[in-house]
Amino acid sequence: MTPRQRLFGADKDWLAHTLDQANASSPELTLILADGCAVTLLDTGILRLVPAKASGEDPRLIVSAGIHGNETAPIEVLNQLVTELLDGLWSLATPTLLILGNPPAMAQGERFIEFNMNRLFAGAHEKRPYHDTPEGRRARELEQACLQFRNTSTQLVHYDLHTAIRPSIREKFALYPFVPERRVPPEQCAFLLEAGVETLLLQHKTGTTFSSFTSVDLGAESFTIELGKVRPFGQNDLSRFAAVEQALRRLMRGDTPPDNNGGQIVKFEVVHEIINTGDQFHFHVPDDVANFTSYEPGTLIWHDDRNQYKVGDLPESVVFPNRDVPIGQRVGLMIRPLADE
Repeated sequence: MTPRQRLFGADKDWLAHTLDQANASSPELTLILADGCAVTLLDTGILRLVPAKASGEDPRLIVSAGIHGNETAPIEVLNQLVTELLDGLWSLATPTLLILGNPPAMAQGERFIEFNMNRLFAGAHEKRPYHDTPEGRRARELEQACLQFRNTSTQLVHYDLHTAIRPSIREKFALYPFVPERRVPPEQCAFLLEAGVETLLLQHKTGTTFSSFTSVDLGAESFTIELGKVRPFGQNDLSRFAAVEQALRRLMRGDTPPDNNGGQIVKFEVVHEIINTGDQFHFHVPDDVANFTSYEPGTLIWHDDRNQYKVGDLPESVVFPNRDVPIGQRVGLMIRPLADE
């Protein structure tokens, strides 16, 4: 019996097992590979990988995908890495927690079942009406899994992988959660470039996303990474994700980072957060506009019966525009490149 059969039974791989058990818990099961690596299925869609000689002080890596169930390409990337590891194609050097975030939504090909899970971390899942919902319960479980995995290590990295429905002028970009006085480490910029991500948006306030939770509550170097377009399982051109797959494989194996040949990541900062202020709110950005679309100084972005926002003295770009949000929630962000970049 192969390692995959011992872990996943009749299911051929981790992804197939996760979809098959999408609405059920999986009993904890540990398998020791030939090289001594301990692979533990903690629950449906959650795998802990620990090399034979690991200690509690070792740097640790968390990689998540499928927090939105229809964002399938990063899920397939993680599944490929697990398959290679279990088939003995390479050995693990870095303690790693791999997460497929929302199995029920994955099985249905939907973004979520009841609520957007990536707004339910940092304790938001305990609030009404989220507390006793599929996404609320799963967010709570993932927080606990990350907390236990961190153990005593003071070096924790988390990459939360996504794809998007909306097109983007900058196809691959990352978001760095806000932590006061924290600066992006050069080695993390180098990793993003290695993964084919050349754009980094610095968040302006703490939030309730998965990466914000691990960054603020667990002290991790965390990033939400947008990698391209949403497509159903089996319809992704995985060659477009080869760079991030190779970068993650290199990190998990503990290999030396490649020379980025002097590459520099482009950093953006938030200059304005657009909020739906009510019935008199009017958003002047078209529904089909791409992320990072630039607007010239003086362009009217929104207005209501009391206020308005126009682009300032320098061009600004819009990201995550969405007029169909409840009153009080974010409609989008206006951003611009950092002045010193």
